Amino acid sequence: MDRFEAMSMLLEVVDKGSLSAAGRSLRVPVPTLSRKISELEASLGTRLLIRTTRKLTLTDAGITYVAAARRILEQVADAEREAAGEFSAPKGELVVTAPIMFGRLHVLPIVTDFLALFPEINIRLLLADRNVHLVDDHVDMAVRIGPLPDSTMVATRIGSMRMVICASPALLAAYGTPQTPEDLRRMPWVTFEGPMPSSARDMLPAGSNATHGVIPASRLSVSMAEAAVDAAMRNVGATRLLHYQVEEAVKAGALRIVLDSFEPEPPPIHLVHAARGQMPLKMRSFLDFAAPRLRQALDRISSVA
Repeated sequence: MDRFEAMSMLLEVVDKGSLSAAGRSLRVPVPTLSRKISELEASLGTRLLIRTTRKLTLTDAGITYVAAARRILEQVADAEREAAGEFSAPKGELVVTAPIMFGRLHVLPIVTDFLALFPEINIRLLLADRNVHLVDDHVDMAVRIGPLPDSTMVATRIGSMRMVICASPALLAAYGTPQTPEDLRRMPWVTFEGPMPSSARDMLPAGSNATHGVIPASRLSVSMAEAAVDAAMRNVGATRLLHYQVEEAVKAGALRIVLDSFEPEPPPIHLVHAARGQMPLKMRSFLDFAAPRLRQALDRISSVA
């Protein structure tokens, strides 16, 4: 039995919550997965998992073993990276994730410049409007927009991003420029159903003690920021997005930002990575390269009125 393989399979089952989900993730048949874990339990002389038709539960021995297995596999991975030279020279594959639009507009140009300077590093850039799990999905570094939950991740703050309300000049001419959030009730609205949805407090001034705000009735709901921008430019309604998502349209005069005094506190933006004893040079090189350039990009966006 390959002990490390069995440990990895056990961890995947625990993390995914079921044999079938782990089998799909690992592309391993469920019977093979079940047999490997049974062989591991037999070699240890104890049960690690209690399997029922509804869920999997770790035994007390399983809880202890899984924690130890994580440490062991992390140490093995570090040893392999060190043997491959990742701690002595910037080399190897780097996996980076970012929101789709922000990644395309602001992370991709930095990645291409970085690759030109570091020929021994390859990058997988995963663009997704969801928070990819760094450990489970084997991601080295992520751009996160919004408050960070308490975790063991290491975060480097690179700036913040305004949440703005904007509308086309034609729409404002037809309905009037809103002076307070209440004025939005008489205007058509385009809702972006993204990873940072609107809430009742979002249309209140920063620091407001009020307990409720204004949520306009939606004329159109879309699942992509680009679609919300396009619809707003076509006079469908006003919309509310992160500043970088409307930057070009505002600069071109196709959209105008309104109610800027009623904007919430700008959500922070961080580069985050998993905590570890020693950071591979490929990660340190990318962090040192990307952080100041992203700060410059965010400073430039914030200067757009």
